[in-house]
Amino acid sequence: MRRSFRFAPVALAVAALLFGVLPAQAQAESGRAPDRVTVGGRTFIADDRGRALQWRGFNLADKSGRGADAFADIHESDLRDMAARGFNLARLAFFWDDLEPTPGHYDRGYLGRMRRILDWADRYHVKVVLDAHQDVYGPHFGSRGVPDWASRDDGLPFRPIPEDWFSEYFEPSVQAAFDHLYKDADLRAAHARMWMTVASALGGHPALLGYDLMNEPFAKFLEGEDLPAAAGRFEAGELTEMWNRLARAVRLVDRRSWVFVEPTVIVGLGVPTRLGRVDDPHAGYAPHFYETSMETGGDYDPEGTFIPAYEAAISDYPSRNRMPVIVGEWGGNPYVPHAGRFVTDMTAAMDRFSSGWTWWQWCKGGGYCFLDGTGAVKPAARLLVQPYAPAVAGDPLGFAYDPASRTYTLAFRTRDDTQGPTLITVPRDTYPAGYQVTVEGGRARWDGHGQTVSVDARGTAGTTYKVTVSPK
Repeated sequence: MRRSFRFAPVALAVAALLFGVLPAQAQAESGRAPDRVTVGGRTFIADDRGRALQWRGFNLADKSGRGADAFADIHESDLRDMAARGFNLARLAFFWDDLEPTPGHYDRGYLGRMRRILDWADRYHVKVVLDAHQDVYGPHFGSRGVPDWASRDDGLPFRPIPEDWFSEYFEPSVQAAFDHLYKDADLRAAHARMWMTVASALGGHPALLGYDLMNEPFAKFLEGEDLPAAAGRFEAGELTEMWNRLARAVRLVDRRSWVFVEPTVIVGLGVPTRLGRVDDPHAGYAPHFYETSMETGGDYDPEGTFIPAYEAAISDYPSRNRMPVIVGEWGGNPYVPHAGRFVTDMTAAMDRFSSGWTWWQWCKGGGYCFLDGTGAVKPAARLLVQPYAPAVAGDPLGFAYDPASRTYTLAFRTRDDTQGPTLITVPRDTYPAGYQVTVEGGRARWDGHGQTVSVDARGTAGTTYKVTVSPK
């Protein structure tokens, strides 16, 4: 039997969400200095010691489990094995249609299973971003996401396209449903209450990093619009408004966790976002990074322009708004001829413009799964297992990994408001015969303990250090 409870919204809170007004206490919280470090236009989340944090990990998603079987394909061993390979972040997909099967009734068992996964993550020192996932809106169109009761298609027909499921987003009925979600007052309020419920139940969990407020939002096209025009209009208007409204909902019950917002998928074509400002003290940017030709079954072209175009387009918005960038999804077929070059080029690009990423996805089997059916890492996917610095005691000036020489370099500059050592994760899979470390600049000492190198930089603030990790 499905256990549920009814969330009783407070009238003033709902009014605050609909009219864009925060309670006085929340407004005061918004004026606090954000927990971030900004260096050269790039922003990093900072820990309570002022260290700049970096993230590497995977998406966890069980799209087939429903009701009592929800999350059945996600196990404690997944978090344990991720951590054993040096990863520190999981993006956990959950589905509004399972959480709130009927209006106002939330499934306690579903929230409990989410909490259990957070407990596992905390046990293995992995942080979690909760992703409100949707594909083609939701079950009304044969997928997962927004509940059927919140689906208004204006009586327009829907044509399933199983061989090209993404094209279903362009069906007028699907676009109408998205439009109603953004514009109808009752659905806007229901969407906000859903996030208030999640944040109220899970917001204080020690493993929680934050909330990805909606996966890959889409919009209704107006007559005569192409995809770039529709995306730009939507991002500048309804999407910016929705991100602010949902962030305000979260802040009514959780003022500590990060909220992550996404642009539309048009960024994958190298088109800069037109998103407006998200007026929240802990807002991050979580774009997706998929190579278009690989998404349609092709091989990666090492000489192509996809990565340069994406990099040129992606950095302006988070730089202007001092938002940390964590790429919420990326991946590709690990069996195409240039799969190894694809992983190498993509991870190098993200080292240049982001502070972290989560690959789609941690699973066993075909497709983009990290593991094959036996549980072994797929050959090209082994390149995801590489050194990185989860905590930098100062300003990160540059970091990169060369898979050919298996050499990792980190340059950073010390600050006087930072405590604790710089930590570098050194996965066993990268250096099976051991590694060596050199530190240049100022006075420093380092210790290596298994998968972690700890660098204690001493001296005056503003001293620059370069750390190199290489095979013995």
